[in-house]
Amino acid sequence: MRCPSCGSLDDKVIESRSMVNGESIRRRRECNQCHYRFTSYERIEEKPFMVVKKDGRREPFDQEKLARGIERALEKRPISTSMVDQIVTEIEDEAYTQGKMSREISTSDLGEIVLRRLNDVDKVAYIRFASVYKHFSNLAEFITEVQKLEENEEPKK
Repeated sequence: MRCPSCGSLDDKVIESRSMVNGESIRRRRECNQCHYRFTSYERIEEKPFMVVKKDGRREPFDQEKLARGIERALEKRPISTSMVDQIVTEIEDEAYTQGKMSREISTSDLGEIVLRRLNDVDKVAYIRFASVYKHFSNLAEFITEVQKLEENEEPKK
């Protein structure tokens, strides 16, 4: 660490203390040349988790945007607000886990995670989200998706 007084790079740490939130460390230092004391702070530099769009653009993961899409799909459905929050958190956790190494996830992978989760929670919400996510352009595509959903339904006993 460069001494702010004389510019020397030779110093020693006198005291280290973790800050209250645990996100940084405060270090008291003393220059070995001029004995000037100064404070430095050490923080982890985190790269933002990114979403890779279909056209190759990257944008930071936005939990609010994800929540809005899920809330829109679940609108007027018998799902509580706390359940919506839980769904968003679970999807976010899975996305971070899946993109852990590269710190990014494609929109198609993220969309598939959302579809899987909505399929478990509410079939109508699944179809609503799928119709936007998969860009249904006609009624046949919509019907095909509903039929696939019905085929995967377990028979009630």
